Amino acid sequence: MPSGSILIADDDAAIRTVLNQALSRAGYEVRSCSNAATLWRWIAQGDGDLVITDVVMPDENAFDLLPRIKKLRPDLPVIVMSAQNTFMTAVRASERGAYEYLPKPFDLKELTAIVGRALSDPKRGAAAAPRAEEGDATIPLVGRSPAMQEIYRVLARLMQTDLTVMIAGESGTGKELVARALHDYGKRRAGPFVPVNMAAIPRDLIEAELFGHEKGAFTGANTRNPGRFEQAEGGTLFLDEIGDMPMEAQTRLLRVLQQGEYTTVGGRTHIKTDVRIIAATNKDLRVLIQQGLFREDLFYRLNVVPLRLPPLRERTEDVPDLARHFFSVVEREGLPRKQLDPAALERLKRYRWPGNVRELENLVRRLAALYPEEVIGAGLIEAELAQPALAEEEPLEDSLSASVERHLNRYFGEFGDGLPPPGLYHRILREIETPLVSAALAVTRGNQIKAAELLGVNRNTLRKKIRDLDIQIIRTGH
Repeated sequence: MPSGSILIADDDAAIRTVLNQALSRAGYEVRSCSNAATLWRWIAQGDGDLVITDVVMPDENAFDLLPRIKKLRPDLPVIVMSAQNTFMTAVRASERGAYEYLPKPFDLKELTAIVGRALSDPKRGAAAAPRAEEGDATIPLVGRSPAMQEIYRVLARLMQTDLTVMIAGESGTGKELVARALHDYGKRRAGPFVPVNMAAIPRDLIEAELFGHEKGAFTGANTRNPGRFEQAEGGTLFLDEIGDMPMEAQTRLLRVLQQGEYTTVGGRTHIKTDVRIIAATNKDLRVLIQQGLFREDLFYRLNVVPLRLPPLRERTEDVPDLARHFFSVVEREGLPRKQLDPAALERLKRYRWPGNVRELENLVRRLAALYPEEVIGAGLIEAELAQPALAEEEPLEDSLSASVERHLNRYFGEFGDGLPPPGLYHRILREIETPLVSAALAVTRGNQIKAAELLGVNRNTLRKKIRDLDIQIIRTGH
């Protein structure tokens, strides 16, 4: 039977009663109060082995009380409850030394389990983390849904660690926002945050981009250039769309993660590195591993803490908060103030959001810029949502040639008035060739004779391409 004395502070009598009953049944001695003054008096007297407190109390905010508790009794674990349920609430609870943060409403069994862990945890008295800058106007993540609450709790636990994080989620779910939040509110906040989009860098330049290159390392390398690892020293390196990293760069990245050092392209000196790695992908890396397109050992190096961001259709209760947030953002940017009537909000909540949060943000910007109405009704929402739905279907009819042309137009656009690096023809052929050969090997279960027949090349040619393209073959039988 567990034992221990628990102090509860909440100005809601019903919550105090429920917690008293649940924890008493679990074998704990429980005392409760409705204000911070009484709670502080008990703590100062040395009472209690654990504290459960609401954030907002009539006489004092628990976040103001927590530092005093940790200074007076650093080994006393404090569990914070809140109905505010924002990202910053979770972060502040962690920063001020709370053992755990629980958004209301919560499961009583989960609370009881957390109490048991806290009372048996010898490390529960760890000092509070340095305080980050506050300000709800710049909250990086918005949403109060259960799915987002779990993400906030995980992020709060990760803030004061250097653990490698793998963020998975569809395009537009906010993967870079999560990565920036981990950096901006974490222990490396004073260092640089360096994002790298693997899909936007030519394959043959990725290694030079990541690790830098020496003068004369390759044609066009007229000076020494630092890589992204060097730029991110002491901070965070965010590797976006990691599933698009070519195999040769994966091998080199794995070596850096294993050894903590690297060499520049064309260099011989080993350079020590001190960066936190956060990776993100909108692809299923396990499928890419089966297809021989992603190293399994690298996956496990990066997937230390997996974090899945839910698509917006799985948290539609967050749509009103997100819409209000984006309307506030565009108003600060100089666009007219707008709001949505209840029917418009309901229509937005019924939409499936194939473009996720990014699509919602773009919609809000159009509504603020193009329509004179201060209050947006369901009719305008219906009209706006109808057009993108048609546009979504058009690419399905595209030929491969049209898809490639559309991709190239976007690619050239990234260079503005400039041009991509020389060698584009062969880079494009290589980019197409690798997934083509890999797909043929995947559907033939690694049978090279069948794959060669499918591709219309002889077996020796296929073997050479497998070797030259560094494609891993996964044989799964027949």
